[in-house]
Amino acid sequence: MADLHITAGIWIPDTAIAFRAIRSAGPGGQNVNKVASKVELRVDVSQIVGLSEAARARLRDLAGKRLLETGELLVTASETRNQLENRQIAEAKIVSLVQQALVAPKARRATKPTKASKERRLTAKQGRSERKQSRGRVRDLD
Repeated sequence: MADLHITAGIWIPDTAIAFRAIRSAGPGGQNVNKVASKVELRVDVSQIVGLSEAARARLRDLAGKRLLETGELLVTASETRNQLENRQIAEAKIVSLVQQALVAPKARRATKPTKASKERRLTAKQGRSERKQSRGRVRDLD
């Protein structure tokens, strides 16, 4: 195995990745019972080189239930019947997750409603009020 490169300056060392092949579930006839084509990759998040603490925290949030109590990220792939292809798919999933964690969310700036939008809201509100007031029993004016 070799190091898994994410971007320039960020990579996952070979020692931080644990690879395991297991038998896949689901349809596939006798192939499912014989061949361990499903791939399980475990990555120690604390050993990813070049990742800032903020990005590491975002990665933990993005991982969700794929993050184990040991601090490892568990990714599985069983899309194909080929173990090598499944491994490449699992590695691509890890790279994608780390790249998503690198993007810091934009800070939201609070804005005030414009005068025209306030007036439109109040006019619509008045219209709804009048429409509801006009409902009800019709009285004779005699």
